[in-house]
Amino acid sequence: MLSEIFKAYDVRGIYGQNLTEEVVYKIGRAFVYFLKCRYVVVGTDMRVSSPKLSKALMKGIADQGATAIFIGQVCTDAVYFASGFLNKPAIMFTASHNPPQYNGMKLCRENAIPINNDTGLQRIKSIIEDKRYENKKIKKNGKIIKRDILKEYVKHSRKFIDLKNLGKLRIAVDAGNGMAGKIIPLVYSKLPAKIMPLYFRLDGTFPNHLADPSKYENLIELQKTVKINKCDFGMAFDGDADRIFFVDEKGEVVNSNLISSLIIKNLLAKRKKERIIHNVVCSKIVPETIKKYGGIPIIERVGHSFIKDTMRKTKALFACEHSAHYYYRDNYRADSGIITSLIVAEIVSRENKRLSELLDEFRKYYTIEETNAEVKDKEAKMGEIESIYKRQSPKRISRLDGITIEFDDWWFNVRPSNTEPLLRLNLEADSKKLMEEKKEEVLKIMKK
Repeated sequence: MLSEIFKAYDVRGIYGQNLTEEVVYKIGRAFVYFLKCRYVVVGTDMRVSSPKLSKALMKGIADQGATAIFIGQVCTDAVYFASGFLNKPAIMFTASHNPPQYNGMKLCRENAIPINNDTGLQRIKSIIEDKRYENKKIKKNGKIIKRDILKEYVKHSRKFIDLKNLGKLRIAVDAGNGMAGKIIPLVYSKLPAKIMPLYFRLDGTFPNHLADPSKYENLIELQKTVKINKCDFGMAFDGDADRIFFVDEKGEVVNSNLISSLIIKNLLAKRKKERIIHNVVCSKIVPETIKKYGGIPIIERVGHSFIKDTMRKTKALFACEHSAHYYYRDNYRADSGIITSLIVAEIVSRENKRLSELLDEFRKYYTIEETNAEVKDKEAKMGEIESIYKRQSPKRISRLDGITIEFDDWWFNVRPSNTEPLLRLNLEADSKKLMEEKKEEVLKIMKK
């Protein structure tokens, strides 16, 4: 059961099947034993199972002699903020964009340093399997206390922009019945921007649509709302609000690489020669923009723990992923959809231009949506793909994350899923025609 729920970056499973109160209680005890900590911050999203699971976790924490600091229903980056602000390890209950029956846990050390498969998850798992935490004599059980962190979190988030620059924008926001429905009204309270809410009622059954804005069918209502109400733009969040997707004033879905480039240009206007990280499957426009505006690009594997670790080592100012994760050094290196929303709102207000106009500068390449193919032997298939394209004399081949093969006018990356028998394809070309041709060509090899 533990092997099913301990993933590469977090713990995730189906409530009542492989993710139960009993298992979570043990994780609480093992977490305290592993870190030898006296306090653990705990937050939850709005999932139906989160109250029962968080209660079991906090009992485990207290029974192991530590105090659980419960900060209630919050977005994930509020938990990371609390970890940094209070300098305590933390656990967030969320399954992000997954269906209602799922739940999970994101774990970090103090100062929001993530715990992944390599930096502690496997050790926590083995502590549970060996029941090692039972060997430690507990002199006195810990307590469970409540702490409201949201006032400090709102103040912190607003520091990322100059509030005087924010104009009377009309912004449609789809919270997908997730945590943005609670946090956005707090962050935008008394600011000049007017929020037009969609699905702000917290509901872990997701009655309107799944809180997965990476699937464009979940953005249809937002697109309609933007057009009908003549909004300046629209924003959609996933369940725990660490990811954000944008719709421009025309109702068109905006590729996250364009948003990354816009933010990078804005950040580097104030601070030259800063390091900025992008993952291996970001568009070429991202490193080109970093260089154009005086920054230093650093490439990294896909995944928040790799990104955050490299941010810490290089002191990078900002990092971005193709999946609409935006990380900020001054946010304890955590990704935040909420902070990103404020930054984009400030840019649109200050520049006094339409969002689509501001993004025109970066519309240089044609990029596919990430596409999956079911593959039995992932390594063998990647080897086959490499041997086929090696014969075509590519400019570069990289094995940093899966396999990336670059030519003069197109490139692609194929990388394995951590949890499923899938290969993921990302591909970009200088023309739409070439993009479509090459997508079909590579997928054919992947599926045969």
